[in-house]
Amino acid sequence: MADTTVVRDGLRFGEGPRHGPDGRLWYSDFYDHEVRALDLGTGEEEVVCEVPGQPSGLGWLPDGRLLVVSMLDRKVLRREPDGALVEHADLGGVATFHANDMLVDARGRAYVGNFGFDLHGAIAAGGEAALLEPGWVAPGTPLALVEPDGTVRVAAEDLKFPNGTGLLPDGRLVVAETLAFRLTAFDVAEDGALSGRRVFASVREHFIAPDGIAVDAEGGVWVAPALQPFAFLVREGGEVARKVETGANCFAVAIVGDRLVCCTAPTSQPEVVAGARLGKLEVVGL
Repeated sequence: MADTTVVRDGLRFGEGPRHGPDGRLWYSDFYDHEVRALDLGTGEEEVVCEVPGQPSGLGWLPDGRLLVVSMLDRKVLRREPDGALVEHADLGGVATFHANDMLVDARGRAYVGNFGFDLHGAIAAGGEAALLEPGWVAPGTPLALVEPDGTVRVAAEDLKFPNGTGLLPDGRLVVAETLAFRLTAFDVAEDGALSGRRVFASVREHFIAPDGIAVDAEGGVWVAPALQPFAFLVREGGEVARKVETGANCFAVAIVGDRLVCCTAPTSQPEVVAGARLGKLEVVGL
């Protein structure tokens, strides 16, 4: 029995949840092509914008304008005060497949991951189990850094499906390398450059393929494992400090006040979820 409570169902595939500057939960629904904002107190929800290229990661510039990843055309879009979506950055020179999750820091710098290869095609051909084989190695791909003015450069090379990204309390950046089964930490320079790459936590022994993540105030990392109906709180070094059972596989997490929000669905395969409404938002107290 799940530890969570469902606060929203009928999604196609929810991703990129963030605690917005207005206190609401903001998230993307891939296959409805919408970014939405949900008041967890009242249940009232707003469709903020539509993204034909499939929305994913979200964040905000210091002046409050929303940034949203447009996955299929590998761009970051910016929502202007009048509601118009304009191109903020073109990731085509860095991303080697669909753009995905994103972290925007307090200065408006965005770190954006990408699939690196056709993940869904590989799963369709060989099944999810093939990706768990010890001898299988995912193609490496860069993590992009987008400056506040939209300039794009490579932040780090050869990550294995860079996915959820967060900032630790000590200022380090942590990235979920989904298909390396680890969380990887970097030091962040004044100009946003990354260095000192090291393993924050290896989670392969727990069969966790880390997807979305959320960092808590103590430096623990909540991890959505993608292939399991749980969310895990992982400490540096790999200790699993808490395990929350969800109603379906958990693909992304966010901390909103004193609650953990989980985006769940039975699978991420488009042929299953794009045509149905099986996705949910589930919450549990922290």
